[in-house]
Amino acid sequence: MNYQTIQVRFQESICYLRFYRPEANNTINNTLIEECMYVLALCEESVTIVVLEGLPEVFCLGADFQGMYEKMANEHEHVQNPEPLYDLWLKLATGPYITISHVRGKANAGGIGFIAASDIVIADQTAQFSLSELLFGLLPACVLPFLVRRVGFQKANYLTLMTQPIRVEQALTWGLVDAYDAQSDTVLRKHLLRLRRLSKTGILRYKRFMDKLSDLRQYKSLALASNQEVFSDAQNLKGIFRYVETGQFPWMD
Repeated sequence: MNYQTIQVRFQESICYLRFYRPEANNTINNTLIEECMYVLALCEESVTIVVLEGLPEVFCLGADFQGMYEKMANEHEHVQNPEPLYDLWLKLATGPYITISHVRGKANAGGIGFIAASDIVIADQTAQFSLSELLFGLLPACVLPFLVRRVGFQKANYLTLMTQPIRVEQALTWGLVDAYDAQSDTVLRKHLLRLRRLSKTGILRYKRFMDKLSDLRQYKSLALASNQEVFSDAQNLKGIFRYVETGQFPWMD
């Protein structure tokens, strides 16, 4: 398939899925969500490990504000439905494969959603993690159920309120990252050598069991409603679009 927003390769039972929107800082749009879901559907039968990667300087920077701006400028509906993205993260968290986020460079907002939904997170020394939503009057509503499950309520709360990036060392201490090294490719290979020994059936049963211990579906309706509320706020949208046009954050005069 000729993908527009991702690059995909299969190596035996491993799928490597790379976010590839260099012109847009690997931000998330509808096409990226659809293409990722398509690939994960291909992985259902025989793939045992899915590795998510970004660019060397940026893993994923969250919502595509530029795309939202262009839709509004063309008088198209500008409020996106958050459900497909939440379902994509659910699939990463609960699907019959081990999911690994290999993070280099910046991960922000929705990029943290991919990381928090993954079973294992590996990073290099350049990785940094942030939730910038409150700077724009928004909420990381769909991210938080996954993030709270991974790092706990208070650390997710602090990351949300402070809005500033944390370095990989702190992310490791918090449990957002499982392993990091300057040579993260080597760390990834070591993990894959071990994980590829696991059977598809064993992984499936384990993921089903873990899904029942922490049911992310119970938070879905609340997360979607909160997301739609903040992205429907005219003042928030005004601040987002001024940022796209001028680079000024909403609090700047």
